[in-house]
Amino acid sequence: MKRDSKLSAVLHVLLHMAEMDGPITSESLAAAMHTNPVVVRRIMAGLRQAGFVSSAKGHGGGWVLSCSLARVTLGDIHNAVGAPALLAMGNRTESPGCIVEQAVNAALDDAFDAAEALLLKRFNSITLADLSKDFHRRMTGGGFTQKDIEHAL
Repeated sequence: MKRDSKLSAVLHVLLHMAEMDGPITSESLAAAMHTNPVVVRRIMAGLRQAGFVSSAKGHGGGWVLSCSLARVTLGDIHNAVGAPALLAMGNRTESPGCIVEQAVNAALDDAFDAAEALLLKRFNSITLADLSKDFHRRMTGGGFTQKDIEHAL
């Protein structure tokens, strides 16, 4: 089963955008995300609605960050991209009248709820600034330059 990587991709793009001096087009972001510009515009629309990015039309236009990296958490971004499901597992529902299925589903629901709550709590404790700091640590520690990290953007 393919995992949903939308949150990871959006965080990747946002960190690249934080390193940019100016706007970046949907087409450039799409190339970096290996997707269609229409998909990027849909994703960015949710981020714009949340106040994390803004856009300008016309020559020299594109997307820019419009938030403080220190004030935005992974949880905020997760919500802005539609709060996709965090777990790929689910309950069997073929026999809703079966008390064995009911007992199994009740136990699984409790476990799933607890796991999601823990994951969301962790998401809400990590800011974009934390990711940026780790990125910069890796960049300088690995001897990389700004040019090295501008892949596909």
